Amino acid sequence: MPAIVVLGAQWGDEGKGKATDLLGERVDYVVRYQGGNNAGHTVVIGDQKFALHLLPSGILSPNTTSVIGNGVVIDPGVLFTEIDALNARGVDTSNLVISSNAHLITNYHVTLDKVTERFLGKSKIGTTGRGIGPTYGDKVARVGIRVQDLFDEKILRAKVEGALLNKNQVLVKVFNRRAVEVDAVVEELLGFADRLQPFVQDTVLLLNNALDAGKTVLLEGGQGTLLDVDHGTYPFVTSSNPTAGGACTGSGIGPTKISRVIGILKAYTTRVGSGPFPTELLDDDGEKLRQIGGERGVTTGRPRRCGWFDAPIARYATRVNGLTDFFLTKLDVLTGWEEIPVCVAYEIDGKRVEELPSSQTDFHHAKPIYEMVPGWKEDISGAKSLSDLPKTAQNYVKFLEEISGAPISAIGVGQDRNATIVVRDLIN
Repeated sequence: MPAIVVLGAQWGDEGKGKATDLLGERVDYVVRYQGGNNAGHTVVIGDQKFALHLLPSGILSPNTTSVIGNGVVIDPGVLFTEIDALNARGVDTSNLVISSNAHLITNYHVTLDKVTERFLGKSKIGTTGRGIGPTYGDKVARVGIRVQDLFDEKILRAKVEGALLNKNQVLVKVFNRRAVEVDAVVEELLGFADRLQPFVQDTVLLLNNALDAGKTVLLEGGQGTLLDVDHGTYPFVTSSNPTAGGACTGSGIGPTKISRVIGILKAYTTRVGSGPFPTELLDDDGEKLRQIGGERGVTTGRPRRCGWFDAPIARYATRVNGLTDFFLTKLDVLTGWEEIPVCVAYEIDGKRVEELPSSQTDFHHAKPIYEMVPGWKEDISGAKSLSDLPKTAQNYVKFLEEISGAPISAIGVGQDRNATIVVRDLIN
């Protein structure tokens, strides 16, 4: 049976939670493979809305095992706050499994994230201040704290002492902050050990055994392709790899076991934080998209920057991830426009450029070249098939499919988990 990757094909916030929740009813495992509580998925079930940050979307499917993989960084306080909130609403979280190799966010990571961003001033990256970047930095520098370290106090203390040798120098001498005490950090982390331990397993073994036994595994990314630290709009990116390659390293599932890669694509474009955004709208249309689409970050509450659909970005996502399918979300938000602009290429230094430029400078100066597509005014939230959509809405979907490089296999036409048109089966 297959491993299926679901990831964002733009700058994140595309509606991955809706897609993974829809598929979660039909899979055995849902795995979060990167990111931390800087990401957020919103899932709407009936009249209830669930905002998930660290937990995989499969947590809302009672017959699914949810896995936080080794590629995720975990703030244990945030994790248990989220678990407690779901339990209070009647959601069973006992099927959660956490990798022993996942790295932990400590209070000094959060402090460093915030003071560094503040220090950068106008040059700030636009982080969420949750400590994600510093934690991944420690992971790469080999001074990180892993989940398994909580179960050996001697190792934990040695690692915290080693990490703080450098960090306290920076906090005190560069940022004029108080030094962090080793004992305080160790005590706080040990306070989570007993509650965390029942969830912890060797998830690489678990997932590969599941695939060998014929189970279906869904791998979900936390952010979008353009926020990938290697393939995104660097330096305005996250600190991990949301792209399909990150699904392998962040879960321990080899690439030969992945049969499908589904890119989640919003019917327009948004991004949160700093960085270039060629189709960004700073006018009434941008505000209208923001209001109708409810475009605020799930985790931070920050208003998202809004713009028209960007085809070069979609084609880039197809190429980088090897996408087999697109799941188009929020088509209903575009209802009411007589004409909808679609960016089909860029103008850079007076020349037409069809693909995403590799140069940061060129992308910063890219101006969108639009084609106008007729819009629709009919309510499409009740559509169950492609033929239920107005002809102009059907044509919009077909046009996006033609210029994006992969088939659109599902279409979101409303917030509810059932407000989805399935054009092609996304699993079989």
